[in-house]
Amino acid sequence: MQASLQPNLTARTEYEVPLDRTVPHLLPEAPHFTQMPQVLATGYLVGLVEWACMQALDGHLDEGERTLGVHVDLSHEAPTPPGRTLFIDVELTKVEGRILTFDVTARDEAAVVCRGTHQRAVISLERFETKLSARAAGAVKPA
Repeated sequence: MQASLQPNLTARTEYEVPLDRTVPHLLPEAPHFTQMPQVLATGYLVGLVEWACMQALDGHLDEGERTLGVHVDLSHEAPTPPGRTLFIDVELTKVEGRILTFDVTARDEAAVVCRGTHQRAVISLERFETKLSARAAGAVKPA
């Protein structure tokens, strides 16, 4: 992690919601989803929040470092139909070792859509991939 990785880093992501990011498209094999209204799916909203947080970290990680989402505490307060633009604002509020905490607010043209917090862990990509390979090979037994 670079010394510049400090609280108060911010980012804003703007995203126009396409039809294929609505609830019926989240898990098309699940009829419970396919029968739902065509509004931004919470699952995709979480991904957009993660993306905004990653953008806030651009230029602040060392070579070979990445971040992984480790905790999400978000509301989903208003529906966003396709064609609306979502504005996701994030601010890094805490750096505790390798755990980064962000405050999050997302709005569309009509309302606050989401607010809450998201945590990401800084990892060494090489070390993570080594552990993942061992896990995929069955070398790591479940607890």
